[in-house]
Amino acid sequence: MENVEDKIEKFEQRNTLEVVPLGEDPKWLKEMKEKEQNSPANIMRIALTHGQDLDKVEKMLELQIKWEANEAKKAYHLAMAEFKKNAPTIKRTKKVTYTTDKGGTTEYWHADLGVSAEEINKELANQGLSSTWKTSQGDAKITVTCIITHKHGHSEETSLSAGADNSGGKNAIQGIGSTIFYLERYTLFALTGLAPHGMDDDGKGSDPQLEGSNDFISEAQLKTLTGKVKESKINEKAFLVSLGVETLSELPASKYNKALIPLNARIKQNKK
Repeated sequence: MENVEDKIEKFEQRNTLEVVPLGEDPKWLKEMKEKEQNSPANIMRIALTHGQDLDKVEKMLELQIKWEANEAKKAYHLAMAEFKKNAPTIKRTKKVTYTTDKGGTTEYWHADLGVSAEEINKELANQGLSSTWKTSQGDAKITVTCIITHKHGHSEETSLSAGADNSGGKNAIQGIGSTIFYLERYTLFALTGLAPHGMDDDGKGSDPQLEGSNDFISEAQLKTLTGKVKESKINEKAFLVSLGVETLSELPASKYNKALIPLNARIKQNKK
């Protein structure tokens, strides 16, 4: 337990004023004055005071704004380069285990969005960067956009779209939440150029989800697959693993026909 002397010392440390030589401005005031001197309003005032034409001043300001935007963009890319030098290794930390139709056990690991985002954002912050997401809906699609912004103002973004994940008996709200969850993860990985450790497709072709592609199955295709999964009575978890996805809504359109083959075969077999 702290004694009175310790409490007094901490209070004094928190409330110690910056010692500034007589005639000098404190650090915070110097920084504020520097910003004011470079502000567009101050530049315009100085130029007009020296008899410069207003049109010329406006063109000067436009050049200044473009120059600052370019400098901010360069700062962003330098920061991202430093980020990638020290990028965290995204590990598959979430385990999924289930029993197959034949009584065997299948298990696999995948990267958890919460853990991944925390590790990525920690290193982004070290480089003056931050990430956020925004979502929108339209044409039966949910679009998630990941935005990474540098402290100097430049930002870049990437988007992915997919239908609501109605697999596994989810209600409408759960389906939307599931899709947003996965799209947030994939957009963050895509924009930072990272991928979970060990993620590959054994030469089966790259996954468009991880390359910034919006080419997921359509809402109608998702509805068809969901209906056939239910009709075929196939083990849904095993089926998803065979397709290399965690939910039907994140299935690439290029794998749609492949997904139909075992479903149609099972339905045909069940009718015999």
